[in-house]
Amino acid sequence: MNRELFINVNPTEVSIALCEDKVLVELNKEKCQTGFAVGDIYLGKVRKIMPGLNAAFVSIGHEKDAFIHYLDLGPNFTSLQRIVDSREPGKRTLRVESLKLEEQLAKEGRIGDHLKPGQLIMVQITKEAISTKGPRLTADLSLAGRNVVLVPFTNKVFVSAKIRSNATKKRLRKVAQEVLPQNFGVIIRTAAAEAEDIDIMQDILSLVERWNKTLDAIRKSTAPVRLMSEMSRVNTIIRDSLNDTFSQIMVDDETMYNEIKSYIHAIKPDMEQLVKLYKGKVSIFDNFDVAKQIKSLFAKYVSLRRGAYLIIEHTEAMHVIDVNSGNRTKAEDDQEQTALEVNLAAAAEIARQLRLRDMGGIVIVDFIDMRKQQSRQTLYQEMQKLMATDKAKHTILPITKFGLMQITRQRVRPIAIEETSDTCPTCHGSGKVEPTILLEKKIEGQVQLLAEKGYKYVNLKVSPYVKAYLCEGLISKRLRWIFKYKLRIKITSDQSVGMIDVAYLDKKGESLLINSAE
Repeated sequence: MNRELFINVNPTEVSIALCEDKVLVELNKEKCQTGFAVGDIYLGKVRKIMPGLNAAFVSIGHEKDAFIHYLDLGPNFTSLQRIVDSREPGKRTLRVESLKLEEQLAKEGRIGDHLKPGQLIMVQITKEAISTKGPRLTADLSLAGRNVVLVPFTNKVFVSAKIRSNATKKRLRKVAQEVLPQNFGVIIRTAAAEAEDIDIMQDILSLVERWNKTLDAIRKSTAPVRLMSEMSRVNTIIRDSLNDTFSQIMVDDETMYNEIKSYIHAIKPDMEQLVKLYKGKVSIFDNFDVAKQIKSLFAKYVSLRRGAYLIIEHTEAMHVIDVNSGNRTKAEDDQEQTALEVNLAAAAEIARQLRLRDMGGIVIVDFIDMRKQQSRQTLYQEMQKLMATDKAKHTILPITKFGLMQITRQRVRPIAIEETSDTCPTCHGSGKVEPTILLEKKIEGQVQLLAEKGYKYVNLKVSPYVKAYLCEGLISKRLRWIFKYKLRIKITSDQSVGMIDVAYLDKKGESLLINSAE
């Protein structure tokens, strides 16, 4: 697998596109200097206790109060609160290393017994503000590094379950225990299995130093205030993803280029040469064919092979994905195999779309019906395999007798699709429409299907806007399709046709397409 990272920097935000074998699989957008990102640590002030929810609202400076549940206080909240209180003026400052840990909180407790309005607490953002909801908080603090995650107020060392070798686990535990101060624990990440012992030690010591600086900031600050900022989203992705499969990291801003290069030099010096500064005149996303993929993949309709497609819709309660075979047909005795092939292709695209759009919550997928239990089981196992590389927590349930698959997926950031749209060329900006670049692939798929069926002529009845797009240039898309599929193609414009609607007609004006049963 060949992985590439493309970074586009503008005054208001940074866009980060991760491609695998030239195919876009992740798109992240980070607003410049807005704060309130996942991992940031704040000194907040309790605003209101909600006994019915066993939760509280906390002011951290965001326009909406943040939310923290009792279970998010963490087992060592009492010890953390002693440290926070000791940082107030006139009190003796306590250090984690010398602290006698308090008894852990019971899981059945009430939040009113530990928090009160006006109280200062140290919290960390676990979920960014989304729609009308403020950030989600935890007081069970942790600091992430490349090889380990530092966890104060515990002496335990955990090792990633993905590290299977007992000898490696034993070595990593020994390395961590040699440098960990009292009352500090770590979670050893998968990346540590390939790291040198000295790199792991330095990672732990740098995180402990970062923790101490965060505590020192309490004495100098007035709540609500940010005490520690998580590293930029760019460096976070690099920290969590960088490995030997990367071929290049291309960035179009010199300041960001120097920052990334410096960071990679610190964590993996031998890969520093992968960072390159893009100086082209066209946009970096346009130059590397990322912009086209962004527009086509964030549409409501997502095309698959041979005319099949997905319809992705978002409701207040869930995401709904419908799998359609389009006009793909086979012999009657092959319908089960055809349905399985389309469903397997759809599963691969759905796994990609979940990750690409960062779709979270409940996702319902309506696959094409299959009669055989073995076919349904094959599809279920394939979806589990495809989702195994998704770092977001998720659960996949087997297909029901109605052909529905239920997926739950964690989302901690606003969904990327909310900001992806094109200005309508008909109303000149008075409204919005979904990106239509996807239409080209959809039309070509239908033309190919008609050619395979033996048709020699087709009249495409489209809107004037689509006709202009398909006939543009000396070697237009229409001309390319004529030579490619050996098919006479006429394109007729009609003002009454919807902007992205297409009718496929013969010489008599009758439709050439007959919808297949799904």
